Amino acid sequence: MNMLLVPFLFAMLFVFWIHPKLVRISLDKNIVDNPNSRKLQRKPIPVLGGVGVFFGIVAGIAAASFSIDCSALFVAVVAMIVMLYTGTTDDILDLSPWLRLAVEVSVALLLIYAGGYVIDDFHGLWGIGRLPDYAAVPLTVISMVGIINALNMIDGVDGLSSGLCIAASAMFGMMFYHVGDVPMAVLSAAVTGALIPFFLHNVFGSSSKMFIGDGGTYVMGVVMCVFVGRVLHNGSVCSEWSDSPSGLIAFALAVLSIPVFDTVRVMLMRIARGHSPFHPDKTHLHHLFIDMGFSHAATMLCIVLLDMSVVLCWWVMHRFSVSGDIRLYVVVGLGLAFTFLFYMYARMSQMRNTWFYRMMCRIGELSRMEKCQVFGRIRTVVDRF
Repeated sequence: MNMLLVPFLFAMLFVFWIHPKLVRISLDKNIVDNPNSRKLQRKPIPVLGGVGVFFGIVAGIAAASFSIDCSALFVAVVAMIVMLYTGTTDDILDLSPWLRLAVEVSVALLLIYAGGYVIDDFHGLWGIGRLPDYAAVPLTVISMVGIINALNMIDGVDGLSSGLCIAASAMFGMMFYHVGDVPMAVLSAAVTGALIPFFLHNVFGSSSKMFIGDGGTYVMGVVMCVFVGRVLHNGSVCSEWSDSPSGLIAFALAVLSIPVFDTVRVMLMRIARGHSPFHPDKTHLHHLFIDMGFSHAATMLCIVLLDMSVVLCWWVMHRFSVSGDIRLYVVVGLGLAFTFLFYMYARMSQMRNTWFYRMMCRIGELSRMEKCQVFGRIRTVVDRF
């Protein structure tokens, strides 16, 4: 465990050091996210948070490389650089969705063919084992593009994407550490350490607040793709972590359940209305919580807890040696219930002003922790760093 403290601490300290500098650069160069009818902030906010997180990750890996062979992470870092450049350019120039999609597909192919991060084994789920390349490559590309866009699209309130990625990186990291996959454990530790300072500034900061931007969400998307590809490829050492290796698919889906299912729901709703699936609107799960009066921090906490509850259910089934296919069905069912069913029921309750909607609005009012003294004191401390 001591070997993971080095990348974790170096990444965290580096982001704490570089964050205020990036805030000043963003404001000086007007690299900000301006408010509009779709967005929730009321003033321009710097959007170079992803740059700081990326360099924090690299600093953590570099520090660990003095005692650990991290060469296996080279392709992952290259993929992160490509997506950081693409996302940051999009933050500044607003690139075409189809150009971004082309880059995402290219990065997915890079991870598959140069890095070996490919979903090519169902590990016995439904009696399916190793997949042929003609099935594995398209499945992996679709999955990776979906993950990248899911994390990008759910980034709508303070701390949500970073909070989900902190939890996801920690959970994947525990698995990699347990099975002895040291490079992936180092990457997990570095990502977790780099995200914590940004999370604190994003949630609690006032003068130090900065958004992670498309560059940051794309980098996090690549990291999650790397984790999923490492867990689910043929011959993965992660299969040793479970008495039922087929449960690995359910685990990977559980960790990212809320972003994935919420994005699927939003895209299907847009297509049903005759819009492009990339057409921005206010139909995400976090928009629902905001409409019910929840604060940004409470919205973030609720959604992260929903995601973690899916993982907890997977873990309980894992402890009781439930078969992999049952675990997958339960994870899918919970993901659909927390995104599709809950969203639809809440919106119908809103139109009818039912007791359920009034109760949720009351809870939302009570959740506004930004007004309490403790929150103010934390904000004062965070803004000083």
